[in-house]
Amino acid sequence: MLQNDGSRLRGALFDAAAPEHLTTEVASTRFERMHDAPHICLFGEENLSVLAPEYGTHNVGGEQVQQTLLARALVRRGYRVSMITHDYGQPDGASWQGIQVFKTSRPNAGLPGLRVAHPRATRMWSACRRAAADVYYTSCAGFHVGLLAFYARTHGARFIFRTAHDADCEPENLLIRFWRDKKLYEYGLRHAHGILTQTERQRAAMLSNYGLPSTTAIMLIEASQRRLAFDERTLDVLWVNNFRSFKRPEVYLDLCEHLPELSCHMIGGRLAEAAETYDTMEARARFIGNLQFHGQIPYHAVNDYYARTKVFVSTSQTEGFPNSYLQAWARGTPVIAFFDPDGVIARHGLGYVVDNVESMASAIKALTQNAAAWESCSERCRAYMAREYAEQKVVQPYIDEIERQLAARRTLRKSA
Repeated sequence: MLQNDGSRLRGALFDAAAPEHLTTEVASTRFERMHDAPHICLFGEENLSVLAPEYGTHNVGGEQVQQTLLARALVRRGYRVSMITHDYGQPDGASWQGIQVFKTSRPNAGLPGLRVAHPRATRMWSACRRAAADVYYTSCAGFHVGLLAFYARTHGARFIFRTAHDADCEPENLLIRFWRDKKLYEYGLRHAHGILTQTERQRAAMLSNYGLPSTTAIMLIEASQRRLAFDERTLDVLWVNNFRSFKRPEVYLDLCEHLPELSCHMIGGRLAEAAETYDTMEARARFIGNLQFHGQIPYHAVNDYYARTKVFVSTSQTEGFPNSYLQAWARGTPVIAFFDPDGVIARHGLGYVVDNVESMASAIKALTQNAAAWESCSERCRAYMAREYAEQKVVQPYIDEIERQLAARRTLRKSA
């Protein structure tokens, strides 16, 4: 699909790749030049850890990566782009890579039970006002979806929501703890001006469960360096995730015990709301001789592990579309998993889909002990990514939705 005239013109003017880091002064000059461009604000309170390497010690998940990659892609196409993130001590309104960042509260500020109202909601509202964007965008189910939808509707802006997990489309399985937050999320869904989903399965579930139409927009991925050959890979098996119960880290520990001859590696951060899970896994890992438990590694360093391992494994049974799969495939690393989004692993031969620890162990051996089989699978992974994940192809549905919302906003302003 071709971009409309406004999007095409912005692309012609600003399609040069953004440098890795812009100083605040340089970025401010660029913002002055782009002042008349449509302004898109992405809300993701943990995004700064991906956007700014100097703040990379905080926890990072797939959605922080996705929002940052989208923000960079939009900057390259001439949009004015901002983000709303937590306060990690950064100056309010500072810019990285042409993306201006407005801050809310510190991650754990406020009193338990009350912090959702203040400072989280109040600081979020204030940051939205300072951004003064034309379109607000967020992902992942939570109370913030309702607040952003309400803000946009009361301030003449537009609001786009994108799912981050299959559970975001299933009322009975929402990964939201409190009834209040579930109701705010459902309000936000029903008052969003546009909804994007990661997969066709999610699109169908959103329509079936909520009666809401959506558009499928697949995931963005950073370009990778050259693919390392089988003999250049120094790690056998890799697991990367935050330590949440639905990620089933204990299953990976069981797997490592089934594979004493292989070097296994485990990477992931300790989340405050799931600290017991992390601590239990770390303690158990000490007694597994072939497992190296790395704990949290900054996002900007973790891609090296995807490049150096022979296989990547995922033990989750429910997901959205894992960013980790894309990071692995982009580097020619096969994925062995219980969860196969829209059947892409099985359909394209990008690894193996399994149903228990024993079959996962067998699949790992089939690839790590057979260089020819591994090389063939690795080449399929790289070819699939080159074919399906070229940036313009991936980013186009996002641009189309943004442009629809900008057009709707212009129409409403003319009729007011």
